[in-house]
Amino acid sequence: MNKEEQVIKGFWDLFNKKIWLDGFKMKESLKDYKPSEIHCIEYIGENEDSNVTKLAESFYMTRSAISKITKKLIEKGLIHSYQKPDNKKEIYFRLTEQGEAIYKIHEELHREFKDRDKAVFEQVTEKQLDSMIRFAEKYNKHLDAEIKKMGVDIKSECYDKL
Repeated sequence: MNKEEQVIKGFWDLFNKKIWLDGFKMKESLKDYKPSEIHCIEYIGENEDSNVTKLAESFYMTRSAISKITKKLIEKGLIHSYQKPDNKKEIYFRLTEQGEAIYKIHEELHREFKDRDKAVFEQVTEKQLDSMIRFAEKYNKHLDAEIKKMGVDIKSECYDKL
């Protein structure tokens, strides 16, 4: 296996283990909610005037997929919709009290994960982190260009399974 393959395999293994480990704890603490619902709650909690379009763009999902999720969240009493007085066309979302409670649990879990992994990041220099960030940015740009060559709109084609 060459170094490029080692890097890809290393990131793939890292990504899968982190998702499994974090997901295990998330499922335990937030068992009544799907990951897509939790991600929407997180986005709405962090972004004022969240709407279907902004959520869809953020998650690389279709607006219809987001509409289904937000309808479920409204039915569960986790978010409510509102309109601005000057824009009766657009519908926005806010967390309810129950949604805020779920948001806080989710945020606490993220703090816990960060604390769990702190020992690794304390051993990494600023220069090493900068190098990793540059690599990730370059690789992302490369993949974006490859996707563009295919003529695919990744935001409507990919990640509908979030």
